[in-house]
Amino acid sequence: MRVVCALLIVALAGSTAEMQGQTQPRRPPARPRPAPPPLAPLQQEPAELTCPAPLGTGVTTHRSYCDVLTGRDPAAGILIKIPPHKGEVTLAFDLHNRHTYSEEQMKEPRTAFARYAAGVGVLTADNTLISRAAVESEFRKASDLIERIGGGAGPAGVKAVAPTGSESVRIVIPESESQVSILGEKLTVDRADGSITYTAPGRPIAIVSNVVVEYHPAPPPKAPAAAAKPPVKKTTP
Repeated sequence: MRVVCALLIVALAGSTAEMQGQTQPRRPPARPRPAPPPLAPLQQEPAELTCPAPLGTGVTTHRSYCDVLTGRDPAAGILIKIPPHKGEVTLAFDLHNRHTYSEEQMKEPRTAFARYAAGVGVLTADNTLISRAAVESEFRKASDLIERIGGGAGPAGVKAVAPTGSESVRIVIPESESQVSILGEKLTVDRADGSITYTAPGRPIAIVSNVVVEYHPAPPPKAPAAAAKPPVKKTTP
């Protein structure tokens, strides 16, 4: 009996050693994922926009100015179309206060003074706020105007309303958006005779100009694969 047990122990030990000597099969190395294609070079161009309240063109710079109206519906704001793109888009524009200029007021500097603080929002089509921007400035003399706007009925052919103050705004737009809207939120005006705040919908409270988009153009769509032609059957004479 002892001899049989000893033989079993030797056999088991040999089997274990044989199993330990066997190497596990190696898995093939994982294939590296292909790197994403590089983005197209950054492109900057004037934005394609729909202005519901055009103010006019500057007589000096020939720049187009658009009034920003207060409201809550993005469809009623300044609509800016985002070109086909890859990655985030940067929307840039100049934000100005709007001043109604009067030669008669300039004869009395105290009544001509005005301090403006206007706030606007940039929203998606579903009314999601992306970011806000504001401009604050003071008007004391005619040189505080950026320039006059053509198309007025006065002797010089300019409008009474003109941009004053300027704030350069840059806002990052998410990649998923194809259109955004600029809407006015609030305007506060301080004058010698008091202060007043405007929030009612439909009121022009600020001016925008020089609207530009910066983006990486989207890659061109892939051409559809050509359909395989069916084999030509040979006919026997």
